[in-house]
Amino acid sequence: MEQITKRLMNWASILEPNTREQAERLSRMPFIHPHVALMPDAHLGKGATVGSVIPTVGAIIPAAVGVDIGCGMIALRTQHSEGEFREMLGGDLSYLRQSIEARVPLSAGKYNQKIADSATPRIAELEDLAAAAGFDPATYAPNWRLQLGTLGSGNHFIEVSVDEEDRVWLFLHSGSRGVGNKIAQHHIKVAQGYAARNYIRLEDPDLAYLVEGTAEFDRYIAELRWAQHFALLNREEMMHRVVAQVELLTGVAVEVSEKVNCHHNYTAEERHWGKDVWLSRKGAIDASEGTLGLIPGSMGDKSYVVRGRGNALALNSSPHGAGRQYSRSAARRTFTHEQLREAMVGIEYRDTDAFLDEIPGAYKPIDVVMHDASDLVEVVHTLRQIVNVKGD
Repeated sequence: MEQITKRLMNWASILEPNTREQAERLSRMPFIHPHVALMPDAHLGKGATVGSVIPTVGAIIPAAVGVDIGCGMIALRTQHSEGEFREMLGGDLSYLRQSIEARVPLSAGKYNQKIADSATPRIAELEDLAAAAGFDPATYAPNWRLQLGTLGSGNHFIEVSVDEEDRVWLFLHSGSRGVGNKIAQHHIKVAQGYAARNYIRLEDPDLAYLVEGTAEFDRYIAELRWAQHFALLNREEMMHRVVAQVELLTGVAVEVSEKVNCHHNYTAEERHWGKDVWLSRKGAIDASEGTLGLIPGSMGDKSYVVRGRGNALALNSSPHGAGRQYSRSAARRTFTHEQLREAMVGIEYRDTDAFLDEIPGAYKPIDVVMHDASDLVEVVHTLRQIVNVKGD
């Protein structure tokens, strides 16, 4: 761990100068208590660094929560060994990949054509939550109900992996989709308007904040919590469909021995260093002592099931993944389709250069990230992919 300033602690051995500068600006906000914690996967973000943990008293920075509110991961451990799994599928993993791709809408702007039976109770739960919060999600996205159970694009994925004991896992990563993004973007603008009206000078407009006790703050918290729950149920719905496809193709019911579902873009009320704070984890997971979490590597790399060590200096947090080293445009300029194919040898995936910006080389080495996180989490399971599903 490196103490950059009294208000900025850093666990990233790989830290770009512009990322450090961005984190320092964030840490100078007057309501930070006691400090910002940079995780090993820290990289440049919107206003606040991705891979940062931000404790605030009396205020929240909407951009520091992120625009994919509630984004996170879910993973299930099955009873199948890899050999049994492949045998039940007739040795053809491509058919499983294609069946998942057909069942779960992929890519930006792709949604369900109709509401699935399995989604109906989850949608009802979200409708009740929205009514209790006093808002209509349709004002942000009229088709939000059709968004439940959809993956998105970018670094979101569905994977089949195998752990160190040869047990098959089902693993996916997604968030609150278009409706969550619209909610986030709206409140970022509200915060910027609040700053302008109150002559608040900011080093970065995306550090605009909402003050506790105001109507704007209360509205953001209510809608933020709804979006976080949408993201959690979105992952549950997709996993339900993935399990159904596995059962359909293998003819065997999936028995779940372990399950983890965790956010990594969210805010929660927690107590740290003697004060109740709003703790925003932007690209970080809860690593309180004994808490299970998920840290995926990049496309084609290892992933980890971890248990938190409860590191107080790190605000009981840990990284959420590998963290980018190249922007998407830089990755496309730097790497080739052939290099992507080499990185994905042995993994069933859709072979397209649409995923070039997700090549493992565009990310920090996951081994380095996990080494940096050794005092934040302990590894419970190490996973290697055998099937990868992504959206363009």
